[in-house]
Amino acid sequence: MIGFSRFRVSTFLLVVLLASCVPAPEGPELTFEAAWIRAAPPGHGMTAGFGTLTNHGPDAIELVGFGSPTWADVSLHRTELVDGVSRMREVESLTVPADGSVELAPGGYHLMLMMPAGPAVPGDKVTVTMTTADGRTFLHEVPVERR
Repeated sequence: MIGFSRFRVSTFLLVVLLASCVPAPEGPELTFEAAWIRAAPPGHGMTAGFGTLTNHGPDAIELVGFGSPTWADVSLHRTELVDGVSRMREVESLTVPADGSVELAPGGYHLMLMMPAGPAVPGDKVTVTMTTADGRTFLHEVPVERR
């Protein structure tokens, strides 16, 4: 009888141990899907980036910083209608809900990229970094497109 109990306890502990060894889901926690940066005319010092930010994790992600090695300034903006006039306003942070998405699209939230190191032409890829409130950084390679 004692041997049977030891067997059950040992089996239970083995199952618990193996369950704790299950690998984490593969892939990044935050993706920037169908992302693109608008190709700007030569000499134009700014453009915009769009796409869908998707949080694949169980907790909300608060984005507080944006950057790129090829653009001097990257920030998050939102187009709003104020007194019948469309205006862009900088947004300090953006929360992507757990297991949810936020769309960056013309006329809404979008990335503003200003002062490029060189021309951004269709076919180029721009590295965009996104920093969270808790200090994590996500890198995204975003194609430049003419749309």
